[in-house]
Amino acid sequence: TAIFNWLLARHLGGTFLLRIEDTDLQRSQSDMTQSILDAMAWLGLDHDGEITYQSRRFDIYNEHIDKLLTTGHAYWCSCTPEEVEAMREEARAKGLKPKYSGRCREAGLGPGPGRVVRLKAPITGATVVDDMVKGMVSIDNAEMDDMILRRGDGSPTYNLAVVVDDATMGVTHIIRGDDHLNNTPRQILIYKALGFDLPRFGHVPMILGPDKKKLSKRHGATAVMEYEVEGFLPEAMLNGLVRLGWAHGDQEIFSREELVSLVTADNLGSSAAVFDKAKLLWLNAHYIKESPASRLAVLLNAFLERRGFDDLDLDYLARIVPLLQPRAQTMTEMAEKAECFVVADEALVYDMAAVKKFFTDEVRGHLAHLRELLAGLCCFNHASMEAAVAGYLEERELKFKLVAQPLRVAVTGATASPGLFETIEALGRERALARLDRAPSL
Repeated sequence: TAIFNWLLARHLGGTFLLRIEDTDLQRSQSDMTQSILDAMAWLGLDHDGEITYQSRRFDIYNEHIDKLLTTGHAYWCSCTPEEVEAMREEARAKGLKPKYSGRCREAGLGPGPGRVVRLKAPITGATVVDDMVKGMVSIDNAEMDDMILRRGDGSPTYNLAVVVDDATMGVTHIIRGDDHLNNTPRQILIYKALGFDLPRFGHVPMILGPDKKKLSKRHGATAVMEYEVEGFLPEAMLNGLVRLGWAHGDQEIFSREELVSLVTADNLGSSAAVFDKAKLLWLNAHYIKESPASRLAVLLNAFLERRGFDDLDLDYLARIVPLLQPRAQTMTEMAEKAECFVVADEALVYDMAAVKKFFTDEVRGHLAHLRELLAGLCCFNHASMEAAVAGYLEERELKFKLVAQPLRVAVTGATASPGLFETIEALGRERALARLDRAPSL
């Protein structure tokens, strides 16, 4: 929803405001707030102006609550939570909507210990939401109760705070999850009671897991920054999340500029989308292939640092990256495949099953000859190596497959790698020869 708000603001040339809604002081935690800020920064969702923290605006909210008390749109209530629950149970027993009965509505109470302030909501008629995504949604006012505006501890409630914030901050358009749709009629009543103009609301569907249930931990990672740790690029994440709630024909891949140009509130999806990690991996692989090697080298360095490799040469990594781009769906996968290029020669771990399979006495002899052949090349590059090895094999009437996998295992430790000669060239003469020197002792 933050992405859609950001795109709408940028598309219309408006401002994108960031507000941390932390009125519930017991549940709000600084690390949760930081995860929001980190995710938005990673995705490039820059906000305009200072961040607004609701926990620092209680005086403003209480001024507006006092105004509602003065104008008769709100009242003090002394009913305890247990008493309110009993009212709901009684209503359920009668087959009615379980809600607060309005016992204190006309009692004329004033402030007192533990007392709350409630909105004196209309009990007839209907409240209509003109939703940018779902169209007209009408709620019978009799279905809504007199909601609490100020808790017994003096803190404002969410619905009151967001209305005051949206009105005083000049918010004109709000896109949020459709789990908030039931709050919107209640908020409209507060807007009207305070004499504020209504903003435009749009409620987008929740993201579902493959089992068509609300996305949760059982489906895997749900926090945005977990995907950064897994090695997804921000542009892939942005593209993937937008496509879950919006479409433009059959096109799947969009640049940020295209999204700003094309996404409007008129074409947001109204039905829930299923999160498909396989599709996100496909998108990520595309963006990895399309990214400059210099950029990926910086990212690869960070992922290799997480794996214990420090002080790496970025220019060297930039030479490795093109070999790995077609073979990696994530930066984590690229880092795994890059380990053989950055590990110390003496610390290279070998697939001993492959060594046992390929390193016959005959092959060991050929590896020794090929080592000397490679050492004598004037140009240590792909073309020269390929020509020299081809000449060696032709002279002895041997097939390339006899030495290809043994060479690969000798220089990388494994049977899978980028192109053999490209890999040896990237390692460089000194390191490749050092590894071939280890081969006879395996």
